[in-house]
Amino acid sequence: MTTLLGRISFCRSVTQFLLILPILLLSVVAHEYAHAWTAYQQGDDTAHKLGRLTFNPLPHIDPFASVLLPALLWFATSASGHPFTFGAARPVPINPANFRHLRRGDLIVSSAGIVMNLLLALTCGACFIAIGLAGRAFPDADVFTTLQYLAEVGISLNILLAFFNLVPLPPLDGSHLFYHLLPAAWGEHYRRLGRYGFVVLLLTMWFLPGVWNAILTPVDRMTGAALSALQPWALAGPK
Repeated sequence: MTTLLGRISFCRSVTQFLLILPILLLSVVAHEYAHAWTAYQQGDDTAHKLGRLTFNPLPHIDPFASVLLPALLWFATSASGHPFTFGAARPVPINPANFRHLRRGDLIVSSAGIVMNLLLALTCGACFIAIGLAGRAFPDADVFTTLQYLAEVGISLNILLAFFNLVPLPPLDGSHLFYHLLPAAWGEHYRRLGRYGFVVLLLTMWFLPGVWNAILTPVDRMTGAALSALQPWALAGPK
């Protein structure tokens, strides 16, 4: 019986992950597209020339960061009863030297992905309400409960992506914003950390999860507030 329950739980976890993965991919691809589009508007066509100014996910997907890492995180945390996942797309190549106004262009382009994720969270909130109204009009259609669950996931993931990218650790977007607050000499030393940033990021996430939990506390509060505000439109029943 224990083995059977374990298999059922694993199958349910796999099904949930396969439902969530497209939402995650859309969110990270839209984030990178926003960088590419705003860079193009500011005078840098590097991403455009390399085929990254597109919503087609294939040029943006990184096999590890977009698929393997989210899967590892999801199944590693499933046993706790509170599965969690996270991922990223391939960073869009940008040459700030091409911007018409270097500082302003860098600030706009660096902020674009964060703004895109917040807009996606708001869009998912609107979808949550619309799905709730449709589900009450057709109460026998269970698909609305599943769709509302996906909208809820979209809200949570995009709030997480927005705040995570605000962390001032190279190469995250927040590091570009923080750079402009530093004196020029300090800023150059700070930017050189970018070559080690991804390693530091992975090591701290793996060995110091409590630090990241503290840093991302606003994510839980903002997500909780958003979902609480949406409760009047929530459909009853398991998700």
